[in-house]
Amino acid sequence: MENIWLSSIVIFMSCLAVKAQLKNGFYSSSCPSAETIVRSTVESYFNKDPTIAPGLLRLHFHDCFVQGCDGSVLIVGSSAERNAFANSGLRGFEVIDDAKSQIETKCPGVVSCADILALAARDAVDLSNGPSWSVGTGRRDGRISLSSEASKLPSPLDTVSIQRQKFADKGLDDHDLVTLLGAHTIGQTECRFFSYRLYNFTTTGNSDPSINQASLSQLQTLCPKNGNGLTKVPLDKDTPSKFDVSFFKNVRDGNGVLESDQRLWGDSATRSVVQSYAGIIRGLLGYRFDQEFPKAMIKLSNVDVKTGTEGEIRKICSKFN
Repeated sequence: MENIWLSSIVIFMSCLAVKAQLKNGFYSSSCPSAETIVRSTVESYFNKDPTIAPGLLRLHFHDCFVQGCDGSVLIVGSSAERNAFANSGLRGFEVIDDAKSQIETKCPGVVSCADILALAARDAVDLSNGPSWSVGTGRRDGRISLSSEASKLPSPLDTVSIQRQKFADKGLDDHDLVTLLGAHTIGQTECRFFSYRLYNFTTTGNSDPSINQASLSQLQTLCPKNGNGLTKVPLDKDTPSKFDVSFFKNVRDGNGVLESDQRLWGDSATRSVVQSYAGIIRGLLGYRFDQEFPKAMIKLSNVDVKTGTEGEIRKICSKFN
């Protein structure tokens, strides 16, 4: 009996060893320049076009929600994840590819694309006047990428209850949900993703009543009724290139662009978090966004990661080995 018990412990410990944890400085010996190369690459693209920052942040978010944070969104192929409608408009692939090719010349076959993406997302926030944080590394790249699995991604049409379920499936709670959607303080969306709110939203043909009237006329000017839907509109009308709490003030005031963002105000649990971040006296009336966002990002970037001997280290981020 004792031998069986000991064998069970050995098997259990072996499983734990395979499922190794991410750790800060994972490449400090095997590829010490990896994080510096990612940072300098992101900075170089950011200096030419600051809108690449929200692109990289969204890319990482979309990666983690399907198959976990394993670089599956980077794969090119007719049935690959990035071809799903939910992933239309994703940007920043060339930044990851560039950083990867530089790293491969220094340390071939060592640094995963999934880690490069997680690091790039952090650097993008930092460059946008947002907080920085230590990114645990040691992720391995996944070997599956299917557009059919993109239904797991949150949608602009989702109610709060559907958003809540999708986040809960990844081990993220209401606080994480609101905090991570605060990433919409930078970035843009296209008219086609929200113009239904501006025209014929109700059965009587009116606009979404939750939209602030001043915002409504501005949005209707930017997105005319018979337009092509491709015009880009900032998700934060006040400081679209600065990582701050303006997004939450917009939601509070009925200026959320996406329906899923504005709905955060209609649910008591999510509204309390929005109120906390939008508070007048920062830090005294609740949570500080610049402190909470890194915590939520660390949780997100640990979702279903592959470590140890799982997956692979891709040579090229857009192709399985």
